[in-house]
Amino acid sequence: MNSHFDKSKPIAIGSDHAGFEYKEDLISFLEAKGISFQDFGTHTKDSVDYPDFAHPVAKAVENGEAAFGILLCGSANGVAITANKHQGIRAAVCWGEELAQLSRMHNNANVICIPARFVREGDAEKMVELFMLTEFEGGRHELRVEKIACAQV
Repeated sequence: MNSHFDKSKPIAIGSDHAGFEYKEDLISFLEAKGISFQDFGTHTKDSVDYPDFAHPVAKAVENGEAAFGILLCGSANGVAITANKHQGIRAAVCWGEELAQLSRMHNNANVICIPARFVREGDAEKMVELFMLTEFEGGRHELRVEKIACAQV
């Protein structure tokens, strides 16, 4: 797999209880591809609060410790909202392959957020692979992406 991400850095991954099984599947997928990762949890199906896992994933990406992030919860909205509180994060909710590609091509997303309750088995792996392989187009999208961050006052 030729990825445009820095392969010397791990991928940060995390989920709440609703995304736990898909997170475990994605970890197996990454291991099979020989891709390093850091699992920020959760590590069981017990009910947990998604910000407890979304913030560490976002922080690892924002600080350059991780190549990019993968977050999962039931709808993906909670983890995306949480991750996007971090200034250097562009977290995109993706429930299909085209959205995973467009989030990279047009938005230079650095965290993919997958809604475990709305994605069929196997589709999460396809989306993550496309997210890794798709490059940011830049060009007309560059100025738009540069406008996303809140100006410091």
